Amino acid sequence: MAVQNKVQLITYPDSLGGNLSELYSFLDEYFEGVFFGIHILPPFPSTGDRGFAPSTYFEIDPVFGDWSDMQKIAQKYDVILDVMINHISRHSKQFLNFQKYGRTSKYADMFITLEKIWPDRNPPKADLEKIFLRRPEHCFEDVKIETTGQMERVWATFGKRDWTEQIDLDVKAEITRKFIMDILAFMHQKGIKMLRLDAIAFVTKKAGTNCFFVEPDIYDFLDWIHAVADQHQILLLPEVHAHYTLQKRLSEHGNWVYNFVLPSLILHTIINKESETLQAYLKTCPKNQFTMLDCHDGIPVHPDIEDVLSVSDASRVVEHCLINGANVSKIYSPQHRREGSFDVHQINCTYYSALDENDDAYIIARAIQFFTPGIPQVYYVGLLAGKNDREAVEESGEMRAINRHNYSWQEIENASRNQVVKRLVELINFRNTHPAFNCDFQVIKTDQNLLALLWEGEEARAMLTVDLLRMKAKIEYSDLEGIDRLYTP
Repeated sequence: MAVQNKVQLITYPDSLGGNLSELYSFLDEYFEGVFFGIHILPPFPSTGDRGFAPSTYFEIDPVFGDWSDMQKIAQKYDVILDVMINHISRHSKQFLNFQKYGRTSKYADMFITLEKIWPDRNPPKADLEKIFLRRPEHCFEDVKIETTGQMERVWATFGKRDWTEQIDLDVKAEITRKFIMDILAFMHQKGIKMLRLDAIAFVTKKAGTNCFFVEPDIYDFLDWIHAVADQHQILLLPEVHAHYTLQKRLSEHGNWVYNFVLPSLILHTIINKESETLQAYLKTCPKNQFTMLDCHDGIPVHPDIEDVLSVSDASRVVEHCLINGANVSKIYSPQHRREGSFDVHQINCTYYSALDENDDAYIIARAIQFFTPGIPQVYYVGLLAGKNDREAVEESGEMRAINRHNYSWQEIENASRNQVVKRLVELINFRNTHPAFNCDFQVIKTDQNLLALLWEGEEARAMLTVDLLRMKAKIEYSDLEGIDRLYTP
């Protein structure tokens, strides 16, 4: 049970051709042999957040196809799916039953009513101020019970101020754990290789804390779910946006982690033509990680890059992206902003647009990503060097739609002909096939305007050198006969 050390694709089920069957055909026709794993963003029936408010995990939304389509993909690729471990749709059968019957519902214990955290159902103001909010004002939802007319207040981390589609689950409850166990067993049956545990940091609700990745409580839950996953030969990938040292702790605890520092740090490096910060970070980052530059959410800023980039450096990255048409997601809790006022959580922007739609800069960014330790993932918009989709933002009102364009077959064909896409595919193939990436990694000390990353073993060697002033890169590598070669990506 292992992850292949090769490049993976991230995509929505309907973003490349319209459904799962078309996704398979798209890869077969345009990118055969390029990707070895696919993270398919939630394909389940959902009532909001483009799949992240699932009503069930045991069905595929008919708009996308069915489980036979997913299994066909899983026979050829390592498939990663999401489990929204923190919440479920308010229109799920479980919550609808609770909404109807209240405390007498057989599903009542799946949800977090106030007395589970505060026995008197009256949370102190000091406790509320500590909570890491993802909604304006508070993280609760008031629900009127149909049969009694009584109001119940339940925990709901995500959503709008006065409405949410995502109701939090009580992962300590026996009924919730049975629900999770059933999901993992089902995913194994369908051939799924890995599950991404979305929003897992929010499952730890505890009075007097920020209710975000509360230690050691979170490790108790992780140990439990890993034990269940191991029984079904499923790998787990916790998704946590937090201070970069938290990823190190997760890694040391035996988990795969995300490198959410890399996207902003590479932008900083290229924009400022200075590699010292990146060099220092790469020397100590985890090895059992997934790397990404772009995804369905924005480019991570705070808290992910806190103490890696200063507020002024982070602000320059944000301003650079805003000039190129980006928008931002913000942090609601004043107590969790940096230096009291810096409140940017994520930058919503395609990575190609963030780099001024400059082909050389974009390929250099990808080369740095691919030479960083870990399993590289490429978002479908990034694969096609997509530009900011401002029309989608205007039409939907969803700020993140700027980097969620759905491609028609004609658009895919046109994009695949672009020189930058061909260069990226060539670079992906190099990363997938060269044996040096299974050897030892080293950051070679250079001047701040250069960057040199080396992978080397007894029989293989590959070194990336980037000249940030000239915005040029070269890869020196040994071929199968041990002869030194030069590749300019």
